[in-house]
Amino acid sequence: MAATAFALIAATNLPQASDAIKAAIAAPTRTPANLARDQYRHPAETLAFFGVKPTDTVVEIWPGGGWYTEILAPLTKGKGTYYAAAPWPDGSKRVVAMQEKDAATYGAVKLAAFPWSEGQPKVPDGSADVVMTFRNVHNWRMGYQRPDKADYSAEAFAQIFAMLKKGGTLGVVDHRLPEGASAERERNSGYIKVSTIRRLAEGAGFQFVGASEVNANPKDTADWANGVWTLPPTYALKDVDREKYAAIGESDRMTLKFRKP
Repeated sequence: MAATAFALIAATNLPQASDAIKAAIAAPTRTPANLARDQYRHPAETLAFFGVKPTDTVVEIWPGGGWYTEILAPLTKGKGTYYAAAPWPDGSKRVVAMQEKDAATYGAVKLAAFPWSEGQPKVPDGSADVVMTFRNVHNWRMGYQRPDKADYSAEAFAQIFAMLKKGGTLGVVDHRLPEGASAERERNSGYIKVSTIRRLAEGAGFQFVGASEVNANPKDTADWANGVWTLPPTYALKDVDREKYAAIGESDRMTLKFRKP
């Protein structure tokens, strides 16, 4: 009962973003295309909910095109540490390009492999204050980037658990699939159930702290024939009904917070 109450409190009484987070989001080095997506990704509220501080050792799992890198690198610069952890080595190419173009902003970003294998650079065990991953757990379930495994999500959560300090935070944002949807839709649509992510996280040893609706989008019915990629920014159907999908916006997303006991 106490854990349930905690979850409800966390979901309804959200912390305010610190001045440091606001300053990082307003950094002049952010690109206009990424700024335009703040309306869907709510970085200030999301990072505040996860409790990210400038002095933290922060790990972002699969930074992709560097959207959050543009925020987390300035936030931690000179105070904390920011790891960009991605499939090695190709998954880090975008961040490497950012470092080469603007070493003053991104030069301190540390690169690591995820999932990690022997001989690759890794986030040291027990070193991270916060680990976050944005819209990636469904990829692990689908075996993306790992042709040798159809589903490596349990392994991924175990590696995240290892890299966190005791008391550290795991923050997960992903495309939300209704709980009554079929297993086939979860495998193929790019959406994933809250219960699935909770099962994976808790199975790795995490405690559920709470959920926020800050990244919710009630316009998204999560039942598109082309999956989540129907919606922006991908627009899988290209110009077909583009105005319709633009009006819906980016996907409905869960925002979940876990703790390593």
